[in-house]
Amino acid sequence: MTLCLLKSKIHRATVTGASVDYEGSLTIAADLAERVNLKPYEKILVGNLANGERFETYVIYGKSGSGVIELNGATAHLGHPGDRLTIMSFGWFDEAESARHHPALILLDSNNQIIPHPQST
Repeated sequence: MTLCLLKSKIHRATVTGASVDYEGSLTIAADLAERVNLKPYEKILVGNLANGERFETYVIYGKSGSGVIELNGATAHLGHPGDRLTIMSFGWFDEAESARHHPALILLDSNNQIIPHPQST
């Protein structure tokens, strides 16, 4: 048996921009994405804490250190700059892996800087 478990989570990311005239995806500053082991083009589930919207899209890397979190394409209609997002990815783990698995988590402040948190990696 395999289980689908949370692999990566960026909690309370602040939307810095929205671009309808883009092909789609969510731009995430590369250093933040790498910190939780999110890969370019990886499928993600995003929850918008401001309006309750949930959507799936994929990751593209933005400039490292920029703090960018940008809604692109159709997802630009699901939030606004200043909204807070929870960004999640999931992976499949066998029973042995799932017994020792811990997701990579970070918590961000309003400027998309990492806040020390007991569960953060």
